[in-house]
Amino acid sequence: MQAGPLAANAWADDAAVRRPAEHVAHAASAPKKSSAVAAPRVKGEDIVVATHRLSPADLARAQLDSLPGAATVIDARQVLRGRNLTNADALAFQPGVFAQSSGGGDGLRLSIRGSGIQVGTNYFRSGILMMFDGLPVTTPAGTPYELFEPLGLRYTEVLRGANAFDYGGLQLGGGINYVTQTGYDAQTYQARVEAGSFGYTKEQLSSGKVIGKADYYLSVTNSYRGGYQTETQANSFGVNGNFGYRFNDRVSTRFFFRYRQTRNGYPGFLTRDQILTNPKQAQSPYRAWHSVRIQPGTKFYENTTSIRIDDQSKLDLGFDYQDAPIDIQNTSFSQIWGYKTVAATLNYTRHDVLAGHKSDTQFGFMDTSDLEAWQTNRVRVRTGHLAGLPMGQILRHVTYGGTENYFHLRNNTELFHDFWLTTAAAVAFIQKSSGVPYPYTAAGANFKQSSVNFVPRGGFRYVISPHVELYGNVSRSIQPPNDWNLNYAGPYFTGNIPQSGMNSGAGRLRNQTATTYEIGTTGQAWRNKWSLTYYYSNVRNELLSVMTPQSQAVGASIYGNASPTTHQGVEASLETTLYEWAGNRLSLRQAYTWQNFRFRHDSVFGGNRLPGIPEHFYQGEIHLDTKAGFYAGFNAQVSSKVGAAYDETYFAPSYHIYNLNVGYEWPGKHRQVFLSVNNLANTHYAAIVVPGYIAAGKQLAVMQPGDGLGVFAGVSLGFN
Repeated sequence: MQAGPLAANAWADDAAVRRPAEHVAHAASAPKKSSAVAAPRVKGEDIVVATHRLSPADLARAQLDSLPGAATVIDARQVLRGRNLTNADALAFQPGVFAQSSGGGDGLRLSIRGSGIQVGTNYFRSGILMMFDGLPVTTPAGTPYELFEPLGLRYTEVLRGANAFDYGGLQLGGGINYVTQTGYDAQTYQARVEAGSFGYTKEQLSSGKVIGKADYYLSVTNSYRGGYQTETQANSFGVNGNFGYRFNDRVSTRFFFRYRQTRNGYPGFLTRDQILTNPKQAQSPYRAWHSVRIQPGTKFYENTTSIRIDDQSKLDLGFDYQDAPIDIQNTSFSQIWGYKTVAATLNYTRHDVLAGHKSDTQFGFMDTSDLEAWQTNRVRVRTGHLAGLPMGQILRHVTYGGTENYFHLRNNTELFHDFWLTTAAAVAFIQKSSGVPYPYTAAGANFKQSSVNFVPRGGFRYVISPHVELYGNVSRSIQPPNDWNLNYAGPYFTGNIPQSGMNSGAGRLRNQTATTYEIGTTGQAWRNKWSLTYYYSNVRNELLSVMTPQSQAVGASIYGNASPTTHQGVEASLETTLYEWAGNRLSLRQAYTWQNFRFRHDSVFGGNRLPGIPEHFYQGEIHLDTKAGFYAGFNAQVSSKVGAAYDETYFAPSYHIYNLNVGYEWPGKHRQVFLSVNNLANTHYAAIVVPGYIAAGKQLAVMQPGDGLGVFAGVSLGFN
């Protein structure tokens, strides 16, 4: 790590759209319905032939077949067969995706290919373009996480790395697109209840219907959890609705609305020994302060309009507005945040035959901009240097600003039979700012930076046989810092003043860039369906963070750009049919991730691994489906040790946990019951690590525990 902002500040702190064009015309017969394991790309001729009605998830898989890289579709019907507490449940069995929850909150530790490893839990997410129905939820500040309720979805697209390019996703981790239920695929009336250990309950009522040329869908959810760990009580309430109208066969529009409020306790962080001996304890003084993070009511408005110009071309337009207030009551002072943002997308796609070669072209634009972004700190606990101040007094006010504009162009051309060449390029205009107008404007308090960046991409895919495909690509990526990162990279107030230890201004952070090489294969043979990908990324100015006791005391981490780093890994999934008889099926699904992220000749850390993410992560499940409707699965999750400091002297231990899920679906009816038993051996383990800087062999409080033994049951009833 270069002796730049991150290293210097760490020591200083210790001292003081819609979807892209549909490519079904060039996809093959749809793959058979499967679990969330990566489905193979089965390609053939231009005509789609199917003996059954394709589900929305099947159609999405066919559309993603045009990508020269790793992408999968998670069918919500499979996820609904068990507990749906957070998105960590929905994103299980996805190689390359690290999604872990602690305390049952929505603020996951989420990373794809090492993206966003600088961000811990209960922060805006970084390094991944997050979307609802093809429109960005990600803002110049990152991605607010409270809207991502896993119920009410049709399917989820996971586009690893540069394979989110067609959406405007140019970040290292790629993109995740959550696609909502509509009246065309929802039940007229549906009710779902989940309940279980740690005081957990979750209810959902929903309705969807087609009425002439219009349709609607509405889902209302409510949840509560007392918590496995002290001070992790959590509750939420949300509404998810949309209304669509098809004017004719060529023009349609849909309006979406999401609202969600959450309240999550904050237990702080524990050391390794504390987690192994008593993971239910909370860190002092957060236990005494009853620290909590509140999202009092985030609103998301969205419209998508699709215009099919002719049989060869299509225009998709999208717009969204987001209002995300935050009230963080973690430390001796509160952090009140306000974020209002807008986003817009435009995608024009067309299919041609040029000199006898099939050719698909897309031009797209995505913009996301802050309308209003600020943070105010107020006295919450009268202690230390705040002891003599009145409750609620303003200590500091910070303003933020940002806009990100991406213009992208992509072409897929079939050079010869079943061999497709992808060429693409994007231009990114990025502007970020931060200021500290109160208590006074210090030197460097107001800061603004902007950049224009060129992001090329090239790839291929070759259908070796109707059941095997090979693909590869070389792609650039760009990840700007979140606007609030600038303030946490800046100087500090010093001296005997109430603001001492807080950032007095912003610091410059460079955009993180990378060149990634990816090669892989998908296919099916001999009762096996597989996906295997290898990638290697040369990363410049990687955005990293450290958490020190001093930074945690002011509710923050320290951000900076690292010296050159490398990310490489293997993403593998395999689904095997072990035995089939009389309409019954016994199968084994497996997902394995190897990820090796390192410094390259850093002046302080040499070639050390980047901490915070396990090198090896495996999930496997043996699963039984019966014709009568009964199903059962026994699965294991295995993780290698996780670095907890940059000097490689402190680690969270490796672990393996076992889970059981059984259920029954009434054949031909929308009715279901299930029972899930998680962490059967009641293993004590660290689910999340937000690394410290230099441990020097000492134990740092930088870990949060996973849940212990838990039993959960659920029932879902649907009527048409």
